[in-house]
Amino acid sequence: MFQPVPLFVGLRYFRARRRNQFISFISFMSMSAIAIGVMALITVLSVMNGFQNELRSRILSMVSDVTITGFDGRLNDWSALLARVQGLPHVTGAAPYIEEQAMLANGANMSGAIVRGIIPDDDARVSDVGRKLISGSLADLRPGSYNIILGKDLAYALGVVPGDKVIMLISRGNVTPAGIIPRLRRFTVAGIFYAGVYQYDSALALVNLKDAQTLYSMGSAVSGVRLKLDNNLLAPEIAQQLTGKFNGQYYVSDWTQQNANLWTAIAIEKNVMFVILSLIDLVAAISIIIVLVMAVTDKQSDIAILRTLGMTPRGIMGVFVVQGTLIGLLGTVLGLVLGVLLADNVNNLLDLVRRLFHVQIFPASVYYISNLPSDIYVSDVLKVCIATFVLTVLATLYPAWRAARTQPAEALRYE
Repeated sequence: MFQPVPLFVGLRYFRARRRNQFISFISFMSMSAIAIGVMALITVLSVMNGFQNELRSRILSMVSDVTITGFDGRLNDWSALLARVQGLPHVTGAAPYIEEQAMLANGANMSGAIVRGIIPDDDARVSDVGRKLISGSLADLRPGSYNIILGKDLAYALGVVPGDKVIMLISRGNVTPAGIIPRLRRFTVAGIFYAGVYQYDSALALVNLKDAQTLYSMGSAVSGVRLKLDNNLLAPEIAQQLTGKFNGQYYVSDWTQQNANLWTAIAIEKNVMFVILSLIDLVAAISIIIVLVMAVTDKQSDIAILRTLGMTPRGIMGVFVVQGTLIGLLGTVLGLVLGVLLADNVNNLLDLVRRLFHVQIFPASVYYISNLPSDIYVSDVLKVCIATFVLTVLATLYPAWRAARTQPAEALRYE
């Protein structure tokens, strides 16, 4: 099919100026549609890869890779458990924690919060929150100091800055003859962190573990133990191993389970977007069929002459396969170049749109992050380009087969 003569004739047909300008226009539009489809697919998949990686890194900076808790939400023997897990393979750090809900108030400003009690030195081994501080230090969370570190958006909602006081109210109240009175305690704002993930910046408050134990009447117990691994992708495997090791005595979860709905939604959305945007390539492939069918009709006499000169039906078929394949190849290569350039500069374009139109396209409260990261995966680029090229080649088969069936006598009857 791809002997030198069909290849040569197919290249001549592709380069030559057509008598029918409409066919040239449709060919150009087909090539453009393929390029747009490839560009859109590469850009969208790269942005979704970047979004997933950025979100994962930001969330993992605030949560642990593996969490071990009691089924009743308490661990009384956490010191012994800590000693058991610290020497396990892939475990690089372990720290106890308390996590409870509370209401924070400053004057008329009130906001719900997740209160996390930590030991500052131990927590630095399992979390990057210490590097997210924009003021203060984890060392300020000393036992009995009743200092508190707030997320940036939570501090803004309460209208406080470091040095101000906030009132913490918890639902575990004191029983009195007048009824249950909510327990409250005044804390001093010792610092503010910015994690870049809205759900933590707007709701997380850090206090010392001893202060949290006192406030929530937990004695020496904690909520659980957090583990840091040398490879967070091993978290599901390590969690499963620990579940078997402890014979179901503790509840073990990993970061993929804690945010399972989020990761599943991102994966499904990525696959759906690939299918939807592939429809652009499908439309382009259909337009290639139209171009080649029109070209076959336009070249009836040429086909007949080639047949009388001895070219086989297979050779005729090769001529039009070459012509359609070139349209698909050039469109794919152009889309590849444009897609990589766009994916690599998508944030610059968004910044330009923000400055020109004063529009916040991705509010952090909705999309977790305010910018649009992009990670170009070679595997995704190859998948898009190969799928598009194969689709365009398949689109050439019917018009080429139709050309191969042309009878010379019928084509030249009225010439």
